[in-house]
Amino acid sequence: MEIPVRLRRARSALLLVFLVHGAVFALLVTRIPAIQDRYGLSDAALPMFLAAVPVLAGVGSVTVSRVVRRVPAPVVVRVLQPLICLCLVGVGAGEAVWQLVACLGVFGLLVGAMEASLNMTGVGIQRGYGRSIMLGFHGAASLGGILGAVLAWAGAHWHLSLLVLFAGSVALLLPFAVLVGSRLTGQTGGAGTVADGRAAAEPAARSSSTQPLSSRSDRPRGGVPWKPLLPLCLIMTVAVVADSTATNWSAKFLEDTLHSSEAMATVPYALYMATTLVGRGLGDGWVRRWGAVTVVRVGALLAALGFAVIAAAPEPFTGALGFAVLGAGLSVILPQLFVVGAQRLPGAVDTAVARVNLFNYVGFLIGPPLVGAVGAAVSYRAAMCVPLLLILGVLFVAGTLAQPDATPADSDSRPESDYGSGPESAPQVSRSEASPTTTG
Repeated sequence: MEIPVRLRRARSALLLVFLVHGAVFALLVTRIPAIQDRYGLSDAALPMFLAAVPVLAGVGSVTVSRVVRRVPAPVVVRVLQPLICLCLVGVGAGEAVWQLVACLGVFGLLVGAMEASLNMTGVGIQRGYGRSIMLGFHGAASLGGILGAVLAWAGAHWHLSLLVLFAGSVALLLPFAVLVGSRLTGQTGGAGTVADGRAAAEPAARSSSTQPLSSRSDRPRGGVPWKPLLPLCLIMTVAVVADSTATNWSAKFLEDTLHSSEAMATVPYALYMATTLVGRGLGDGWVRRWGAVTVVRVGALLAALGFAVIAAAPEPFTGALGFAVLGAGLSVILPQLFVVGAQRLPGAVDTAVARVNLFNYVGFLIGPPLVGAVGAAVSYRAAMCVPLLLILGVLFVAGTLAQPDATPADSDSRPESDYGSGPESAPQVSRSEASPTTTG
């Protein structure tokens, strides 16, 4: 199937939006020590501030599933990204603790809504393509994370204030996302965005593409079921527990347990991000060839191997390599969960993606405290075995990714994405995504 120009442009625009979002988030989290110093937060108070962000992000993720019934997800993305950037600048500009509370609170809510909307949009564009492209979007976010970390390093190296760093970075990044916004929403001459390019020749498809997302009255009378999504939510939680272990504890593990230098302690996270980027860059091809079940299982096996190498590492270099293997394994798991969630509930795609995304933040709330508690009570080698055991469970649950799509009752409503996420608007990709025997 020939891909329409508008859809190709929307894909390139969304890649850039993912990149900017990843960079903005990385700028915040990599400068947490500087934020703590600026606002005079104690070590006891800081975790409460940090925990509030994923809690509010979960609220934002669930809330946006209602918003996109009236406003297309790409439009929500286009509106939220500048607001998130303003919150980042606000964190750098404030001086009183109440200002930090306000900025972080709004930041958390908007990030949850943004990430759910980004994945809704990505799922819709993938439906239009009829093949796996979702990992590429998340790869762009990983690249953005690396870019944000580099900008943060530069700010620290040249002793820039938080305001100068955050405002300067936003001034550099945001204009690119704003300029491609029209390509993402596809609103030209008042026409709505369509997924498969056939709307120009098919009046019925064109008519549905210009309508808002489906209303509550179009949904199954019994409400949107949770049961088809529960295995995906479980995998999401476990994968994010593993991911947050790498991002929060890699440096401490190398420095305190493997007795590395302070400089060497920064290497594992860099390797982890690099292999995550490579895995997501190549992962769409793997999914098209072997299917989501095989790719997720291999990813879980690699992640478990990475944790085993980390836990048993005799010296820093081996530990760093373990984190590299871990990144390669985890990189292919999370993006697939949004795609399969949309396939489970094709009549409620927005709700499915938002609910799966909610457990992203559940994993962030569980992971770091759990690993820290085991590390303090036993040892950090033992703590690395906790996510190892959890990720092994994904090997068994991954089989549910190949289950059939939702029941016909769940598919009665109109498409729920401005990019045609509904089953009638674009080629379904469930077999190429969900079956390990299909090569696509």
